[in-house]
Amino acid sequence: SNMRLILFFGALFGAAWCLETFVGDQVLRVKASSEEEINKLQQLETLEHLQLDFWLHPSNPALPVDIRVPFASLQAVKVFLESHHIEYSILLEDLQMAIDEEKQEMVSNQQRERGTNNFNYGTYHTLESIYSALDDLAAEYPNLVSKQKIGDSYEKRPMYILKFSTGGTNRPAIWIDAGIHSREWVTQATALWTAKKIAAEYGNNPSVTSLLNKMDIFLLLVTNPDGYAFTHTNNRMWRKTRSKNSGSSCIGVDPNRNWDAGFGGPGASNNPCSDSYHGPSANSEVEVKNVVNFIKNHGNIKAFLTLHSYSQLLMFPFGYKCTNPADYNELNAVGKAAASALKSLYGTTYKVGTICSTIYQASGGSIDWSYDYGIKYSFAFELRDTGRYGFLLPASQIIPTAEETWQGLLKIMEHVRDNQ
Repeated sequence: SNMRLILFFGALFGAAWCLETFVGDQVLRVKASSEEEINKLQQLETLEHLQLDFWLHPSNPALPVDIRVPFASLQAVKVFLESHHIEYSILLEDLQMAIDEEKQEMVSNQQRERGTNNFNYGTYHTLESIYSALDDLAAEYPNLVSKQKIGDSYEKRPMYILKFSTGGTNRPAIWIDAGIHSREWVTQATALWTAKKIAAEYGNNPSVTSLLNKMDIFLLLVTNPDGYAFTHTNNRMWRKTRSKNSGSSCIGVDPNRNWDAGFGGPGASNNPCSDSYHGPSANSEVEVKNVVNFIKNHGNIKAFLTLHSYSQLLMFPFGYKCTNPADYNELNAVGKAAASALKSLYGTTYKVGTICSTIYQASGGSIDWSYDYGIKYSFAFELRDTGRYGFLLPASQIIPTAEETWQGLLKIMEHVRDNQ
């Protein structure tokens, strides 16, 4: 009953702080068995009054469609699916309960951390907590790790990268980023574990040592800091940036539809209220512009690796068009080797391929831009899971996710080291 009281006051408190709640919302997994059923689901997607949040979009019958349905729309959606004989199951019975459990876990962990002064990589952290962990890493490994600011976000939060370098000037480098979609919490958490891993392995692991003796690594842990802060304070399901859109009361742009690669094409929305709104123009989002400027100014980036969740996919260009890149055979082979290294740890299977053939056509994405810009080794990971928990992956899975992802990242980085 104590717990109930806490949640009751939490809800009251939440209402006062305009915290978006999801009481009674469900996440449905819909299995479309034909093109016709996919079309029906795409129709459903256009019905704005239902306020549906598609976690996985309808694209082809081989892939499930995951939809967060607000409590008020549940009946309408279920009637729609049943009347068209479209199969569905309930992944999350009450989204708010899952969010409350996640919050509880964070709170009790913060108390434990305070008691022991030990940073716990196996839990979700606020932006402030992540940023102070970056300082601690730089202090712990001063000869290898430095923190650099690459610019500010729309709401003037600093954007920090960690640079892993053993010296030398303008060495060839690998770029890794996470959290461009703010609700994909396992990505920021995985990036943080990875930062510690890289630092600790140098001098101990021959592969990492030889890599860092030849190349630098740049790691941007929170690509969308405004969105990430917002997922902690206001709306756990927030995906976009927090910029204002002129002529609309809807906030934010999908930063992974905002790159200058087939900008404004298929798979991106021109509706500012959409979760995949591409923005008024390419690079309109300062967060995207900061990354683009950094990479252009550096001039020697050999790999561009980005972490998303969820679906367990390892993808390479293209997304904005459905043709294979010139380097298809090499990228496919490297991707398959990385997926098999990843799988060797816990048996987690990843599907490998171009964005267009693996999920769906989507324009304005970061790895399409980086590849077109001349960075051959451009890969996007979609981390765990395949939809049981979706964006609310339990904290107990952070470290296993990070460990297996590391196997995949390392495989790619070794290939880049030997072939750049």
